[in-house]
Amino acid sequence: MWWLILHGVILPFRPAKSAHAYQAIWNAERGSPLSFLTHDVTELLRTEQQASNVVVSYAMRYGEPSIATQLRHFKALNVKQIIVLPLYPQYSSTTTASIYDDLVKELNRWRHIPTFKFISDYHDNPAYIAAVAEQIQQHWQAHGRNQVLLMSFHGLPKQLVTWGDPYYHQCQRTAQLIADALQLTPSEWQLVFQSRFGKAEWLKPYCVETLQALPGQGIISVDMVCPGFAVDCLETLEEIAITNRELFLSAGGQAYCYIPALNASLAHVNVLKNVLELS
Repeated sequence: MWWLILHGVILPFRPAKSAHAYQAIWNAERGSPLSFLTHDVTELLRTEQQASNVVVSYAMRYGEPSIATQLRHFKALNVKQIIVLPLYPQYSSTTTASIYDDLVKELNRWRHIPTFKFISDYHDNPAYIAAVAEQIQQHWQAHGRNQVLLMSFHGLPKQLVTWGDPYYHQCQRTAQLIADALQLTPSEWQLVFQSRFGKAEWLKPYCVETLQALPGQGIISVDMVCPGFAVDCLETLEEIAITNRELFLSAGGQAYCYIPALNASLAHVNVLKNVLELS
C-alpha cells in the first residue's frame, strides 16, 4: 500500500514542490542549510572536545554521510564505545526510532558489536530549555517583541499518538517549560503543529489555521519559534519564515518574525555537551 501511495501520489508531485521550496533557501556556496549547519555545529563540538579522547562525527538519516558510513568509520578507528544522539529534542517513532532502526541494521552485520548508548530525547533537558528561552530573549532585545509567541513543532498523524508515540506530550512539555522560563502568561503564547501532509487528521492546532485566524481575534503581530528543530532547514526557513509569513500577512496580520533555531552556536554546543554528559 505504501509503495502505491509513494509512486502514485507523492513522487509525481512532491519533488517538484520541494525543489521550488529549496530554491528559496539554498545557499549558493554551501548548499542545504540542514547539511552545512549540522556540519558546523559538529565542528564546534569537535573543537570543544579536543582535549578528550572523543571522536565527534555526524550522520544523516536520509543523505550523506550515512549512519552506516560513520559507523564503519568508527569501526576502522577501533572505537570501543559509541554514543548516538539524534538531533530531535522530542522523541517520535517516525524520526528518532528510525535512526535506531538504521543503527541496528548496520550493527547486525558486525561480528562484534561495540558498547553503545542511544539518547532517545532531550525535550525537557534544563540546558536545552534555557538555551531556547535565551535565544528568544536575545531576539526580543534586538528586534522587539510581538503580541504572541507561537511555538511550532513538526506535525504527526494523530493516530500515532493513540498507539503510544510520546511526541505530542513531549512537545507540550517542551513548550510549557520554555513559556515558564520566559514567564509568559497563557495569552502570550500558543503551541501549534506545522507541515501537515495528506488528508488524515494530524496533531492540532494546525499552524496554518491558527495564523489565518489570529488577525480576526485582534492578534496582528506574532513571533514564531520552532523548538523541535536543532538547526534550521526547509521546514523552518521556507515553510515557517517565508510561506507562513505571507499567509499571516494576507489574512490581515501586520508583523511576523521567525526566531532562528540554535544552529551552529556555542549555546547549542553547550546543550549537546550537557545532554551527552547526562547520557
